[in-house]
Amino acid sequence: MIYELREYVANDGAETQVHDRFRDATLPLFERHGLNVVGFWTDEADPTRILYLLSFTDSDAQASAWQGFQQDEEWKSAKADSEKNGPIVASMTSRNLQPVSYWTADDQKAAR
Repeated sequence: MIYELREYVANDGAETQVHDRFRDATLPLFERHGLNVVGFWTDEADPTRILYLLSFTDSDAQASAWQGFQQDEEWKSAKADSEKNGPIVASMTSRNLQPVSYWTADDQKAAR
């Protein structure tokens, strides 16, 4: 299993537009393209930071899902429409997370 953590920093005053784009356009397209969302969060100390976690069965599934999403004409249109007055995202980072040896599936179940 691959977990990908993505963090977006909204431009000043654009947090609502970023959330709107995720809610109205991005999430339905994620589902269409096999981008499995584990959860979405904002940074309590800095609400311009929006984070979400995705899971994939393997790296091929991850690459295929992102490729399909990025090439989707509906995504391209939604992105262009949301940025008609300028970019709404200041920066984005993506990290694939690797499990550590001391945290097992049993530990995850116990933490729930």
